[in-house]
Formats: sequence, structure tokens, C-alpha cells
Amino acid sequence: MIRYLKRGASADTVATEDAKVRTLVETMLADIGRRADAAVREYSERFDRWNPPAFRLTRDQIEACYRELPDRAIADIRFAQEQVRNFARIQREALRDVEVETLPGVILGHKNVPIASVGCYVPGGKYPLLASAHMSVLTAKVAGVPRVIAAAPPFEGRPAPAIVVAMDLAGTDEIYVLGGVQAIGAMALGTETIGAVDMLVGPGNAYVAEAKRQLFGRVGIDLFAGPTETLVIADDSVDAEICAVDLLGQAEHGPTSPAVLLTTSATLAQATLVEVERQLQRLPTASIAGAAWKDYGQVIVCDDDEEMVRVADEIASEHVQVMTRDPDYFLNRMTNYGALFLGPMTNVAYGDKVIGTNHTLPTKKAARYTGGLWVGKFLKTCTYQRVTTPAASAMIGEYCSRLCALEGFMGHKEQADIRVRRYGGGPAGAPGR
Repeated sequence: MIRYLKRGASADTVATEDAKVRTLVETMLADIGRRADAAVREYSERFDRWNPPAFRLTRDQIEACYRELPDRAIADIRFAQEQVRNFARIQREALRDVEVETLPGVILGHKNVPIASVGCYVPGGKYPLLASAHMSVLTAKVAGVPRVIAAAPPFEGRPAPAIVVAMDLAGTDEIYVLGGVQAIGAMALGTETIGAVDMLVGPGNAYVAEAKRQLFGRVGIDLFAGPTETLVIADDSVDAEICAVDLLGQAEHGPTSPAVLLTTSATLAQATLVEVERQLQRLPTASIAGAAWKDYGQVIVCDDDEEMVRVADEIASEHVQVMTRDPDYFLNRMTNYGALFLGPMTNVAYGDKVIGTNHTLPTKKAARYTGGLWVGKFLKTCTYQRVTTPAASAMIGEYCSRLCALEGFMGHKEQADIRVRRYGGGPAGAPGR
């Protein structure tokens, strides 16, 4: 039986906050749809105090960002991007076009076709999250997307050099210094100066996630990626210090980021509660991580590993750090998660920044029905059919004619019947072969 040593915000509290976000985003998107650039500029000034002559960076402005970074930083960005690119290429190679003759004279196939244009959002208001450029822009380019644009908010009143360099190295075709709902709306709806895209990708705060949700259908989206979530699954093979580090390391993303410890050890659970408070005394980002832990942190004690699997699948967390004697037990049994990090020698920060897997992952229980962003998200698997012999057309037509009649689709039936008459030499509706 599970026991809660600490609970997070109630479902009613979360629902109330979500409703406030939903209303504001709906108003902003409608305004951007009506007034385009004028609305985008107004919101940028209001929320980011950012009102430059143009939101799109010139080549000279991009090169200036390179000059602001030390060589070591640029080399590190290149290393991280090579890891992401390499894994994305491996994933792309696993996706192949197919063509097969399923019946004599009947050929079916599919092609993996890149989306024509994608808009990537790179968060950067609190922290310059340059890694999101690798995950979105670079992965889209590996998939073969011809036009990839990217937007990030200003950081401390100007373009964030590291984000801009990461965007450029990843292959971005257009770079915009623009944040929040106004960036999402501009890319999806288009304005006088920003061409609309076919798909939006990238993580963001609750407002960005809600904007993507409301625009889904008008454009495609990768997934619902809201405030960061982390779940640490641990037993007494690890200590409270590493558990607290891994909880707070993700809680610092924002004050609404859930961080949950799930354990079979009541001793570890109690020790972690104490250790979290100790670490908050010296963590530079304690004001954010502490608020997230206070309002959204949870500590849950379970009887055994089987119960932890069940609870973890109910939580369906974005990140799941497994630090137990047998991490493969969870790999082989869990089904609802964004990404697994197996064993104490790996951690969520590795996945977030450099190891090569994609860090744009499902939140708010979306892991029940989708995985994270990957190269396949930028491809449309489009089918085609070809009938190569009269006999095959007539044979399929006979079946199709009778099935259409069962549904009452007489126009559909005639599409089949004309081919039976022309290619079969017999009356439509004859027994199938």
C-alpha cells in the first residue's frame, strides 16, 4: 500500500491555474491572428521588454554572438550537437520506405516525406536553454525538413549568444529573438514579417504549451511539453544525497515543475526530505527549485518494486530516473514515461544537455499515448497504391463493389463497377475469386 510522506498541489489547484492560462492564451492568439506583427510587437514589449527594429537576426548579428562566446563553449556545443545528430541519424536509418506486391498485380507502399516547414521554440527567459536548439532544429534537419525557423526570447535584455550560436550550428534557416505566446502565435499564424510554418516543436512554460495545444489542428505539434517533470525511483542501494540532487536538479526549471521520489525505503524517504532542505540552503537556484518542491514535490513509499512500477505508470512522468539494484526490472515493465535514465551513473541532465537522446518529452500524463520528439516526428508516412494488371483491378473491384453496397455508398460502388466492366469482361457483383 502506498504512503505519501509529502503531497503536491491538489488537482483543483492545478485546474484553476490551467484555466487562467487557457483564457489568456486564447485572447492573445486571437489578437495575433487579427493584428499580426503589431500584436506580436506589443506583447513582446509587455512581457519581455523587447522591441527591436526587427525580431529576425541578421548574419552580422549572428556572427557577433559567436564572438561573445569562448572557444571552449563553442566546442562544447559542437560536441553535444554531434551526439544528438548521430542518434537522430541512427533513428532515421531505422525508418525505411517500403513497396510490396501484396497480391498479383497489386502494389502497396509508403514513403517517409519530410514536413515542409517547422517552427522551433527554444525557451530562454529564465535560463538560456541552448540544448533545445539541438533537440529541435538539428533533428528536423536530419529528417530533411527544408525550412526550419527558430525563436527564443531575449535573455537579460538581448539575444542570448549561446542560444543563437546553437541555433546557427544546428542549421536554422531563420533566427528570431522572440518569446512566449507571441513567438508561437507568429510562427503558426504568420505575420507580415514571419512566414507561417506547418508544425511547431519545442518545450516551454505553461503558456507556450497551452498556445501549442490551442493551435493544434491549424498546425501540427510535436507533443504537449509543459513544465518539466521528474520522477526518481530509488531503493536503499542509493543514498539521500543523490536522490535530492536529482530531484532539485529538475525542480529548478520552474516553480510549477513536479519532482517526485518513489521508493521502497521509508528510511531513504525521510532522509531525502531532510537532504532536500539542506541542499536548498546552498543551491544558487533555490528560489525556483524550493518553490517547485514546496508546492509540487511528492515523496511516496511503496511496498515493493511491483507497486512502484504501477504507481510510476500512473504518474506517467516526463523524466524517470531509476536508481535501484535492478534498473532493468523497470525498463522491462514500465510503459508510461517520456525517457528512462537507468542507474546512478546516468541522470536527467545528461539527457537534457549532451548524451544524444532528445530532451523534448511528454508531460501532464501525455506519456500514456506518445513518446518524445525524435526524427520520425518530422516525417509524414504517406501511402500509395498501384494496380498493374486488368485482372487484379477487376478482382479487387468485385470485392469493393459488394462492400460499398453494404454501406450504401453507391458512388463508391460505381468507381469499382466501371473498372470491373472495363477490365474484367464480366458483370459487376459476380462472385469474388
